[in-house]
Amino acid sequence: MEDSTTFRDSIATVDKQGKRKWIFAKQPNGRFYNIRTILSIFYFIAFFSLPFISINGRPLFMLNVLEGKFILFGAIFWPQDFFIFGLAMLAFVLFIVLFTMAFGRLFCGWACPQTIFMEMLFRRIEYWIEGDAAAQQMLANAPWTANKILRKTAKHILFYGLSFIIANMFLAYIIGAKELEKIITEPFEAHMGGFIAILIFSGVFYGVYAFMREQVCTIICPYGRLQGVLLDKNSVLVAYDYNRGEPRGKYRKNGDHAEGDCIDCNQCVKVCPTGIDIRNGTQLECVNCTACIDACDFMMEKIGRPRGLIRYASENGIANKQKLRFTPRLKIYSTLLVIILGAITFMLTSRKPVTGTVIRTAGMLYQERGTDSISNLYRIKLINKTSAAIPLQLKLEDKPGLIEMIGKTDITVKAEGQGEGTFFIVLPRTAVNGRKSKLSIGLYQQNVKIATINTTFSGPME
Repeated sequence: MEDSTTFRDSIATVDKQGKRKWIFAKQPNGRFYNIRTILSIFYFIAFFSLPFISINGRPLFMLNVLEGKFILFGAIFWPQDFFIFGLAMLAFVLFIVLFTMAFGRLFCGWACPQTIFMEMLFRRIEYWIEGDAAAQQMLANAPWTANKILRKTAKHILFYGLSFIIANMFLAYIIGAKELEKIITEPFEAHMGGFIAILIFSGVFYGVYAFMREQVCTIICPYGRLQGVLLDKNSVLVAYDYNRGEPRGKYRKNGDHAEGDCIDCNQCVKVCPTGIDIRNGTQLECVNCTACIDACDFMMEKIGRPRGLIRYASENGIANKQKLRFTPRLKIYSTLLVIILGAITFMLTSRKPVTGTVIRTAGMLYQERGTDSISNLYRIKLINKTSAAIPLQLKLEDKPGLIEMIGKTDITVKAEGQGEGTFFIVLPRTAVNGRKSKLSIGLYQQNVKIATINTTFSGPME
């Protein structure tokens, strides 16, 4: 392994003059690339189909930040549920920290939308139109002939077309597929804001995949920056086995090779989508895409040496010449990750279908009912988080007394809507304890309690 660490003074995509170095990555080929290809197919199917899947007339996923309406797995969350959503997000952040400490940037290489769309869709289109890395570089340096103009124009038209489709899908996750259909089918004047949003998102995605590319991972994405403080020497990452590979030496056909296994072919550098040399060690730009593993394994097989010179390992595993194994540390972290996921799932699925608040009418004191009873006037506001209208009855839970509704005997809360009502709570004097007494009101749907709301009852001073 090289002693020099000057490569850490700058990123691989910027030269000494501070100008952008365009990466012409060679197309990978190997077992990991094949697995990633299969997984990307499932990813694309999920991404392009989820907005159109509904449960009880409600989309499976929708993150409508404009209306404060979030739907996850068919369960709706309103601003009143923010504390649950906030706790779930905090748990998710903790999950990311633990996951990175244990498994490095596995997410970046295998599940990040940026990597999957770039490497498995846009870059493949580029290979198809412009050829492999060498052909792309020759085309970039060639004068503007009819052939170059045709290829470049075709590529960018396809890039923008795909970006436009992705932008529509992205908007469908925010406003829902039905609203998106209205934007597409109804007159432009009726949905001018929606059309403008689609064009803006299309431009952003086109800029990212046609021009920004790996810069998103190395400069913009905060997760890449966090890598430096979250990884340690026991984290799983794509690593070069310098004990086995060094000192490097050119391959000799006669088999006389006294150096290490690395033949300095630079294939690991040529396939890297961020332009780094993995042999220099763990670097900010590495997204663990495994392209270098496939390239190195191919060369090792060609020269009759064992695969795994570049592999998934930890820094301590490389230093101590140990194979990657499921250590007690990984077991503990994995257990914690499962517990956190379970907690997030529990928080998101254990919500009550109806929530609300009960407020005693401002400016009004208690009212005396004859000689033995006292009443308070209340107003209730309810939120229905289900897709069906719910008629609700109110009952006192822990004190003798009764509830007198004003105007109607129950409150019907419309689907995914709100309901309200006004009522008196009447308690016998013997049940009133001082200036304020705590009360619990049960919300019942057809004699089945679905929620409880707490409030206070105002009475005379003792």
